[in-house]
Amino acid sequence: MLKRWRTRILLFLAVLGPGFITANVDNDPNGILTYSQSGAQFGYSLLWTIIPITLALIVVQEMCARMGVVTGKGLSDLIREEFGLRMTFIIMVLLVVVNFGNVIGEFAGIAGSLQLFHLSKYISVPICAALVWLLAVRGDYKSVEKIFLTASVFYIAYIITGVLSGPSWHEAAVATIKLPSRSAWQQRGYLFMVVSVIGTTIAPWMQFYLQSSIVEKGINIRKYPATRLDVIVGSIFTDVVAWFIIVACAATLWTHGLGAITMPADAAEAMKPLAGSYAFLLFAFGLFNASFFAASVLPLSTAYTVCEGMGFESGVNKSFSQAPFFYWLYTLLIAGGVAVVLIPNFPLVQFSIFSQMLNGVLLPIVIIFMLLLINRQDLMGKHVNSVWLNVVAWLTAAIVTVLSAILTYQQVEGFFRH
Repeated sequence: MLKRWRTRILLFLAVLGPGFITANVDNDPNGILTYSQSGAQFGYSLLWTIIPITLALIVVQEMCARMGVVTGKGLSDLIREEFGLRMTFIIMVLLVVVNFGNVIGEFAGIAGSLQLFHLSKYISVPICAALVWLLAVRGDYKSVEKIFLTASVFYIAYIITGVLSGPSWHEAAVATIKLPSRSAWQQRGYLFMVVSVIGTTIAPWMQFYLQSSIVEKGINIRKYPATRLDVIVGSIFTDVVAWFIIVACAATLWTHGLGAITMPADAAEAMKPLAGSYAFLLFAFGLFNASFFAASVLPLSTAYTVCEGMGFESGVNKSFSQAPFFYWLYTLLIAGGVAVVLIPNFPLVQFSIFSQMLNGVLLPIVIIFMLLLINRQDLMGKHVNSVWLNVVAWLTAAIVTVLSAILTYQQVEGFFRH
């Protein structure tokens, strides 16, 4: 029995990476801003969303992981083969635009977090961008994955921050398992925040990156149970972190009536006199770690996806000469993100809203393509979705589609109003 469990643990550690990394990158500056905002503005009353979004994330990510293991191909590669080059090209263009907006958000997060320590963005952003670039260009898959896994662990800073903030644990626990009262739904902006919290958890780039990572790592069907566990553990861990971010801001900013924030760094700054220097330092460090981590993964994810979809060579295991388009696209996304963040008085918040709107347009399309692919008997063999999993998956797709439509409408309305 002991030998069997030791074998299982070693197998899990061998495949640990793609699922855990992908889920945690989702807690990027845009995600942190959303969770911080919900806690600061509405206290504990949005904690009930964490359980359903965790289940939805697990369902969607598991399907991607299974497709990668069974077919040995990335998601964009499968879309091109099954639905044609024209449709793939449209999706790739949308994905590049959406991800470029997110890359800008990551570098804005780096700038904001280090400005809390009085370091100018004109110094911090170019240095961090150079480190991000070197990470992929000079590393191989194993070394890059180890660095990403280490960065994922540092999200525990937000859990400690939540504890240090001294929340009402009873109130937080009840709010997690109980739907809010009717009066909560009548609050101005509450529905928008519910949709934002759910919408920020499942992003289109995640599905492409997860499947590509599994393919590049060479995971076979024999190791799939451990990969599925990797996906489940990653999804649960990332949403536990989200829960603690909401709790930390509810216990400090909401309790003291400070209300809404506009940037993730604002939450750390406002927390300092309320929860002490340790909480401030941990929140600020967590923001820097999340920003740097996401700034490394998102351009990489985009380069992987586009190259797969268009049939170009890709992968950090290949040299610049072997995969020039992959590395040039990766380089341009980083350089473009840095250039935009360094523009004085650039409307970062409005640009972030616009990119999230496009994210809302693309996400339902990606999920529907995934469901059509994973139910193909000739493609997946006996590993197609079961009936009950199809019910859960299509229900998830329908809910995400409706929520994305609501969020897109609200963001377009807000964008033009401002």
